Parts: sequence; C-alpha cells; structure tokens
Amino acid sequence: MLRLKLLLPLLLMGIACLAQTEKPAYNAALAQKLGADQYGMKKYVMAFLKEGPTKITDAKAGQELQMAHLRNIMKLAAEGKLVLAGPFMDDHPIRGIFIFNVATIEEAQGLTATDPAIKAGTLVMELHPWYGSAALMQVVPIHNTLEKKSVAE
Repeated sequence: MLRLKLLLPLLLMGIACLAQTEKPAYNAALAQKLGADQYGMKKYVMAFLKEGPTKITDAKAGQELQMAHLRNIMKLAAEGKLVLAGPFMDDHPIRGIFIFNVATIEEAQGLTATDPAIKAGTLVMELHPWYGSAALMQVVPIHNTLEKKSVAE
C-alpha cells in the first residue's frame, strides 16, 4: 500500500509537468486504437513481483529460469498483454513490476500463471487494478525501435 501511495505523487508530478506545455490536438483515432477513455486513460492491472518461497541455489538453473522468465515477458509484450515490465534496482523483496493490458485481476492471474518463475515459486505476484494513461500502450512499439539487443539472448 505504501508503494501505491508513493506512486500517486510521482504520477501527479508527471501530469503537472505535462500541463506546462501546449496541449496537442486531440487524436480520436489514436485514442480509440489505444483504448483510451475521455480522459486519455484506461484500466490496467499492476503486478508487484515479489520474492517467492523457492530459492534456486544452482547458478546454471537460476540463469535458465531467468531467461525463460524474460522470454515469457517478451511473448506477453508481443501479444499486447504486457505494456511495461522491469526490475527494481535495489536488493528488496519486491523485485519488479508488470503492467498488464487487462481490465481484471482474474485476467492478470491467468497471464501470471504462464511465467516460469511463478511456476517455479521463485516469484509471486501481488496484483492491483490500476488506472493509467492509455499512452502506455505505445511503450512496447517504441521500445522495439530502441532495443539493439534483446535481454533474453
């Protein structure tokens, strides 16, 4: 809950910064394509990836599991089901986040069940309904133009 309380001020600051620039013309076709409501927002499900009960002690097995986890992330992103994913850069039990392009927790649970790290028990996901900018739907296509090498190679 504390993390959610910390995210809200950051989002509001970002919106405030955007408000300082001239507003571009409304693009109805893009809004419809991205699933935006009248505010340019849409429903997602945010996942906090937490350390699971299973610890992998074999380095090779751990690396193979991590690569399978990354390949699953890329698959979900390519399908349009995952719009943002990434690790936290500290040594905290919350290891990273996913933002799923689904409207319900149940849909997100189905997607999390495909993750090899979840299946192995090295990660567990805490899921929350989230309302954010529909512009997030463009993160993956933009990222694909910036990625020189895949993290899953």
